Amino acid sequence: MLATGYAILVTALVANAQTGSVAGNDSARYTVKTCINEFSRDKIVKTEAGYQYWFVDKTLADGKTLKMSVVKPHAATHAPHKHPEDEFFFVLEGKVEFFLAGERKVVGPYSSFYCPPNIEHGIRNVGETEAKYLVVKKYEGN
Repeated sequence: MLATGYAILVTALVANAQTGSVAGNDSARYTVKTCINEFSRDKIVKTEAGYQYWFVDKTLADGKTLKMSVVKPHAATHAPHKHPEDEFFFVLEGKVEFFLAGERKVVGPYSSFYCPPNIEHGIRNVGETEAKYLVVKKYEGN
């Protein structure tokens, strides 16, 4: 049941992140095989803070991405930063602190966080267990 909920959530997040249509509706490029990504530990990318898993990378859909970050207790993948793209976070598990333009708030599962372009933001695990969250972003220039 929970896995089905995650699948529905991922579908909704990707749909919300998409603006415009897929270039040319290329049915040869976009197939069930290329458009479905089932989690596999073989494809995780290790980080100092834990690991990441790219469900959708920049190459599939015009720079739109969907990534899951798993962060060990009391760690962050990087310091607060800013970039020209906006970004969405959705907490699946754990207790995280969101940072936006000098303000901080601690939240739990099923909380979302919108980071507008060029505003300093960050997220870090403040809990005693792993934190898992989704990141939705469209990279410019793709």
